[in-house]
Amino acid sequence: MILAQKYGVPFIDLKSTQIKTNALRLVTEERSRASQVAVFDVVGKKIKVAILSPRREEVKSEIKDLETRGYFVEIFIASIHGLQYAWERYQDITNSTKTSSGSLDVSADDITRTMKRVKSIDDVRIVLDEVIGANNKFKVSSIVEIILAGGISVGASDIHFEPEDEAVTVRYRLDGVLTIVANLTHPTYKLLLSRIKLLSGMKLNIKSNAQDGRFTVDINKQAIEMRISVIPGGNGESIVMRILNPDNIDVAIESMGIQKHLLEVIKRETERPNGLILNTGPTGSGKTTTLYALLAKKKGANIKIITIEDPVEYHLQGVVQTQVDHKKNYTFASGLRAAMRQDPDVIMVGEIRDVETAEIAIHSALTGHLVFSTLHTNSAAGAFPRLIDLGVEPSILSSAVNLVLAQRLVRKLCEHCKQPIAIPTSRKTTIEKIFNQTPRNDLAHIPSSIYGPKGCAECNQSGYKGRIGIFEAVKTTAAISDILEEHPTGRLIKKTAREQGIMNLREDGVNKLLKGITSINELDRVIDIESED
Repeated sequence: MILAQKYGVPFIDLKSTQIKTNALRLVTEERSRASQVAVFDVVGKKIKVAILSPRREEVKSEIKDLETRGYFVEIFIASIHGLQYAWERYQDITNSTKTSSGSLDVSADDITRTMKRVKSIDDVRIVLDEVIGANNKFKVSSIVEIILAGGISVGASDIHFEPEDEAVTVRYRLDGVLTIVANLTHPTYKLLLSRIKLLSGMKLNIKSNAQDGRFTVDINKQAIEMRISVIPGGNGESIVMRILNPDNIDVAIESMGIQKHLLEVIKRETERPNGLILNTGPTGSGKTTTLYALLAKKKGANIKIITIEDPVEYHLQGVVQTQVDHKKNYTFASGLRAAMRQDPDVIMVGEIRDVETAEIAIHSALTGHLVFSTLHTNSAAGAFPRLIDLGVEPSILSSAVNLVLAQRLVRKLCEHCKQPIAIPTSRKTTIEKIFNQTPRNDLAHIPSSIYGPKGCAECNQSGYKGRIGIFEAVKTTAAISDILEEHPTGRLIKKTAREQGIMNLREDGVNKLLKGITSINELDRVIDIESED
């Protein structure tokens, strides 16, 4: 710690820090011991390196080599005992290669080659059957690579391994819906579980507690991060692997399905130098993607952007991103206070959960900053009473809040196989009512038919391919400001906001239904078009 203070480099206690095996692999054990350097964390191209002393030439050479390989290095000083603890972790890698489960490494080259073979879930099943075979002579690394390659290739957001009595079910989450891919035997899954734990930097001997980890796979010069969660269960430990593919977040705001008038409103509000823009909706409704798209519009050489996220899932060039750490008391509120001292122009707070975070966000918006954040409410109008319930003074809401969005994600019908169907008689009256009240409707009339799913090879027989947002919004106009002092209900705010001429979720959903973008069943899955609340 004395050296850390002397050189102004943070100290790290490696004995109480998770050391990731995929980070250790970036430097061989021999070179790590010789230079007294240990890479203990890696996220994409950002790595954390523990050193004994920054003055050693071997240290400088190792750091330079890592930077030459394209890594962004964050340096910490550790004790010799801490480094020895890290070097002992190389044994995890050595031992694992001696087991019947095969090589520890997941090969990016093998995954890339497999991706060329697997273009559908049926392809994944066929290749898995080929590898496992009748005699069960296989490498578990090959199974991991096939399942990962399949998930990335078909665009899955998550891979689930769910132990049951007789077998372990593997499912992909495609466009928000889980689909069964395969069933594995328990002996096979036991080996696969150990492999994934080692890759993710988890402890093999812990089976009764939840663990989290991550590793990175470089595919076609692009880092795809895998966030892993393991929890205990009655039939064994269950795994969920989240695929953080940068392609999934690189979406322009113009291509998200936002109606033209609302898109103009959003662009106008995000061009303002200060104020609070909120995005609301349930988990998995695409809020983060929308906020990242808005940040992308704001990025520039003359703009300082800071985010406080829980966790940082995707890394944005030109943006300072920080992650909530409750163990170190770095919360949304404390992170927001710290961000204010960094002279930002734009701040993104992952979520407003309490009155302290809400008040600091609003104060930031009132003092010359543009602030983006999310809030869990069912509608855009519901955000105002929610903030008031948290303890925010109504009198300052109208000055601070520029715009509140609400969104949901619906699956898009596959363009290769969607088929025309008649509008169900039982839904015709509701659809006509919503159509007739829709502001700025770009459809001249209700078509004679809508579309439904069929299923083909292009969409893995689901009838759907990709997702699109349905949106609504409330601007803080003079009329909204006038009623905020009365502690209004969401229903009153919604009624008052009708004059703004922005479609609500029901209207936007029905508009996309009548245009053949989505189906009636998909709308029913996501929103209740029969209810006006």
